[in-house]
Amino acid sequence: MVVDMTEQTIQSRILPVSGRILSEVKKAVIGKDDIIEKTLLAIIAGGHILLDDIPGVGKTTLAVAFSRAMSLDYKRMQFTPDVLPADVTGFTVYNKQTGSFEYKQGAALCSLFLADEINRTSSKTQSALLEAMEEGAVTVDGVTHPLPKPYIVIATQNPIGSVGTQMLPESQLDRFIVKLTMGYPDIESEVAILKSKGGISAADSISPVASADDILLMQRAAEEVFADDRIYKYIASIAAATRSHPQIKLGLSPRGTVALASMAKAAALLKGRSYVIPEDVKYVLKDVAEHRILLTAKTKASDTTVTDVLRAICRNIPAPKI
Repeated sequence: MVVDMTEQTIQSRILPVSGRILSEVKKAVIGKDDIIEKTLLAIIAGGHILLDDIPGVGKTTLAVAFSRAMSLDYKRMQFTPDVLPADVTGFTVYNKQTGSFEYKQGAALCSLFLADEINRTSSKTQSALLEAMEEGAVTVDGVTHPLPKPYIVIATQNPIGSVGTQMLPESQLDRFIVKLTMGYPDIESEVAILKSKGGISAADSISPVASADDILLMQRAAEEVFADDRIYKYIASIAAATRSHPQIKLGLSPRGTVALASMAKAAALLKGRSYVIPEDVKYVLKDVAEHRILLTAKTKASDTTVTDVLRAICRNIPAPKI
């Protein structure tokens, strides 16, 4: 289905839905408007989100809030070392009454799946989930079971404490369209959280304001957002610069450049435009690229961050005039 990408369509069909979703989620997640918006951008871009942060800053609340606001079937799994791939993808069991094998769904078969502390389970279980994210289906005993549409994974990992963790390798981190960090709230936001009593209970006040069809409509609309060839060249030039930069060991992959273009289109859509401008690319660059880039050991030792290097690259690459 091709969406008629006129400004009138965006104003009448896209922005009202996205605005309602953002307003509802902000009731539960206070003081993190930028993270909320970028999570919605990732959903509209058809990608999955990795929340890399310490415990207790609202990662689970964010996922629950989005699931309720968008009326999506939601499941949560706490990943531990004893979680098996079959717990995620499902398994077949013999039914004596029918004399046949029946498929029992795993936790990942829902519209929005929260994989809590994904770095605390085995690499085999991580791979099972990441394969489902990539393929849009799970295969059990040779039978393929499609995942619902839309399908969104919000995975969390705790960067503090390495005991008992199995960090995601770079090739699997690349499957997440963005990596976001919520961080501590400021004083005013924390006071508001205390007044509202915060936590999961805050999500109870959220009303369903969108449907799965609305999400699919926004995803199709984002695909139809126009990007000039100069925008694509700008994205490709940034990617090429990361691959040849002396401070970078591993640059942005081709999957990363596709993710960057998709996120830029989603950003343009949420700003009410049917075309991409360079500022859209810059707005999402850090969130798309940071987890895909590895710095050299010497650069890490100098306390230089990926964000610092990306800023320097953007200063050296002139943005096209659109």
